[in-house]
Amino acid sequence: MQRTGRYVILFVALVLLQTLLLDNLSISIYLCPLVYVAFLLLLPIEVLPVSVLAYALGLGIVMDWTMGTAGINTIATLPLAVIRIPLLRAIIGVTGRDVIREGGIPSPVRLGRTVFVRYVIAMVALHHLTFFVFEALSWSQIWQTLLRLIISGTVSVLFIWPIAQIFTMKPHKK
Repeated sequence: MQRTGRYVILFVALVLLQTLLLDNLSISIYLCPLVYVAFLLLLPIEVLPVSVLAYALGLGIVMDWTMGTAGINTIATLPLAVIRIPLLRAIIGVTGRDVIREGGIPSPVRLGRTVFVRYVIAMVALHHLTFFVFEALSWSQIWQTLLRLIISGTVSVLFIWPIAQIFTMKPHKK
């Protein structure tokens, strides 16, 4: 129950952060950080794939509704739910199979900083690529789309890193 409460708070906090702060920053067309994907990245490894799909669908629908996009967020979040564990297995390699078998929350402490950063970068890149390609709907703007992917993806990873650090901290017992 305690874990469920933490994830509800994370979900609400990320949606509010995205919609109230990050979507209202009009710095550049190339800078569009999408940090709400941190919710899917930080789900426990042992969560059933069908549940992750349901969470991704719900997250995408909520973000589409709040951002006023016509299904782009949903289209971009669903592949993350499908690729999450196979990607994590590929990044960890044979030596880290026990980490996946044991479950737990993906974190820099649990996976190691390098593996966790690779995981976040790969997931953010997949999400942002899907999001920006569907937003542009044109191959004539592929260079603009790739530039948006690089800039927004980098900023998103830089935002997700402290979010993951805070969320995966162990509370101090008194």
